[in-house]
Amino acid sequence: MELIKLSGIIIVIIGFALKKDSILIILSAAIVTALVGGLGVVGLLETLGTSFVANRSMAIFILIMLVTGTLERNGLKEAAANLIGKVKRASPGMVIGLYGIMRGIFAAFNVSFGGVAGFVRPIIMPMATGAVEATGRDINEEHLEQIKGMSSGMENISWFFGQVLFIGGAGGLLVQSTLASLGYNVELIDLVKVEIPIGIFAIFITIVYYFLKDKKLRKKYYGDGVERGE
Repeated sequence: MELIKLSGIIIVIIGFALKKDSILIILSAAIVTALVGGLGVVGLLETLGTSFVANRSMAIFILIMLVTGTLERNGLKEAAANLIGKVKRASPGMVIGLYGIMRGIFAAFNVSFGGVAGFVRPIIMPMATGAVEATGRDINEEHLEQIKGMSSGMENISWFFGQVLFIGGAGGLLVQSTLASLGYNVELIDLVKVEIPIGIFAIFITIVYYFLKDKKLRKKYYGDGVERGE
């Protein structure tokens, strides 16, 4: 009987293994877990409501998931792919690099887009793959997997180094409390000043690395002249 309560985990594993919609998988797993765990529909809604009120970040995440899911159902991925297809000489590396800059800037203001599931998958990935398909080629499966890794990596790096720039954010408070326990009392504004060049350097190096890596992969899978018009 106890194993039944783990059915939500099984749904997540099977869903991602079959490459189904991420948002649908997560919501399905949450509903099933609540039902088999004895919470019921009312208990699930109460839990979500309590989290909505007590945790602002969770509330924003849920809203972004619902909005993104609705937009994705109504052609969000296709629109993103068509948009990047109009950009001359666009490439997956360029798309990922530009996203890294944008992500870092918004992270400094503690603004989240929903992470990999809420933004990278439905928007950045179609734009990155659309840059290849716009040249008239079908994207190579191995290249696609590499793009997924680079897109997720850029999200994590830009958010990790960018969110510390937000004064009063969880990252800055964690660093401040850790240093205080070691006998170093520092102000949050001083941490931000130190983090600015580090964050810029980290994002810049990642952009350059992913751009060169993608260029190498495009040459490997599609040959020279992968850019449109060559």
